[in-house]
Amino acid sequence: MSAERDLIALGIAAAACILLVGTGGSLVARALEALLGEGRQPDVLLVNALLLNLALMIFGWRRYRELTREIAERRRAEERARLLANTDPLTQCLNRRAMLAATEALRQRARARGEALAYCMIDLDNFKQINDVHGHAAGDGVLVMLCQRLRDLLPSEAPLARLGGDEFAFVLPYPPQHPERIDDLVIRLFESMADPFRLPQLTVELTLSVGIAGDHDPIGAETPASDAAALMHRADMALYHAKKEGRNRFFWFDPSMEAELRFRHQLETGIRRGLARGEFVPFYEQQIDVETGALVGFEMLARWQSPQLGLVSPEIFVPIAEEIGLISELSEQLMAKAFAEAREWDESLTLAINISPVQLRDPWFAQRLLKLLVSAGFPPHRLEVEITESCLHENITLVRATLASLRNQGVRISLDDFGTGYSSLEQLRSLPFDRIKIDRNFVRELRQPGPRSPIIEAIITLGRGLDLPITAEGVEDATILESLKSLGRLKAQGYVYGQPEDGEAVRARLSAAGKLAPQAGRPPAGAAGTPGGACEATSQPRSAQS
Repeated sequence: MSAERDLIALGIAAAACILLVGTGGSLVARALEALLGEGRQPDVLLVNALLLNLALMIFGWRRYRELTREIAERRRAEERARLLANTDPLTQCLNRRAMLAATEALRQRARARGEALAYCMIDLDNFKQINDVHGHAAGDGVLVMLCQRLRDLLPSEAPLARLGGDEFAFVLPYPPQHPERIDDLVIRLFESMADPFRLPQLTVELTLSVGIAGDHDPIGAETPASDAAALMHRADMALYHAKKEGRNRFFWFDPSMEAELRFRHQLETGIRRGLARGEFVPFYEQQIDVETGALVGFEMLARWQSPQLGLVSPEIFVPIAEEIGLISELSEQLMAKAFAEAREWDESLTLAINISPVQLRDPWFAQRLLKLLVSAGFPPHRLEVEITESCLHENITLVRATLASLRNQGVRISLDDFGTGYSSLEQLRSLPFDRIKIDRNFVRELRQPGPRSPIIEAIITLGRGLDLPITAEGVEDATILESLKSLGRLKAQGYVYGQPEDGEAVRARLSAAGKLAPQAGRPPAGAAGTPGGACEATSQPRSAQS
């Protein structure tokens, strides 16, 4: 449309010029003769026609210039719009959509030259903490500096994109038989990250994880279905594997990663479905007084009775539930079932439950837990909440307030897996702990012949000094049990006392042992000649760890 208007304006100006040439020559001659008194006055119509021609020429020329200026401005605006549509406004890198086109174009050029192409995806480790602690302005500054470091390392032909948040990618051709050249470049990138990010108000140290996917295999043969979208997807899977393996490292894509990610997706879907269907159930592991051999309580262990996967251990589903934000719902569902079942036990028996660090970040966790206790009618003084040392580094003020709130209602607090984290003596002294649990890895050392473990002895001595009772977990055989007996009065749990059991099996065993509450329709503990000690124990190992 602009071009048509442009031609119309030019046509008007051209027609005016032709008319001017046709009429202007004779009219000007007559006008000069009239001025010199040598001829008659020029025709008025011709004069008006000349003036009209001049006006049309001026109008056409001005309109042409306006249209030309308008078209130039529109083209600049369209170019800016295209640039904004293809680039990230903060870092001036390509965006995700533009990266697909740039990757495919470079892949075709590399293929024509007989080269392979590597798609490298980058993610900053724990970048969210920078935004949370220092603000988004500081986070933006780090991202801009990271892009500059990447540009300094990459050749000019390598497209660089910000895919979103703190996730970046670049693609680079390489000789098919020499993928180590990509390794060298990524290693230099890790070395550049060793230099802190120095912002005007603070200095930030960060690590990154990298996933790499190539369109050729390690021996240099081209892999099928390796277009830009497939490379991005595979690099994303390799990046996920790098983060799962501990972050601050890089991995090339391997087909096994795809199967692993597919299994993880199956687990995520199964967890959501299992929560709705009540497939998560509490199992219970006996806790025994080492000195007397009496049953004193149980620890609740989470199990998933999946119709497709069978009985699934918490080591598999708990980390995933934490990542997808379902750990609180899952834990509360398990606790509600466990409180209802434990209410029928003898009142001398306690119940220990493990709390995720994610749950302790919730300022309303204590209130929700107490509400579950009230709803189930389970006495708070029979409940023992176990937290790990990693919980003490999240938000110590919130953790202290939560634990104090629970303890004020009679709930006891235990520090689980003691010795494997970074808790200080000051935290042990100042936080309201009622018990210390020795990690199973230390307890297993008692199986070795020779002197007793100095770490176990040190923990027990520390517990006595702080007046904190001790529980040893992972007691797997009689040798370990005998060593624990010589260390003083402790609670113990593990293989030697049998496998964890579901609520129905525990109720049957307690009923046989006379250890059900009177209101459950069973005689009190010790009545009718029934033993009041520990339940019958088996020496079979557990099929699933706690």
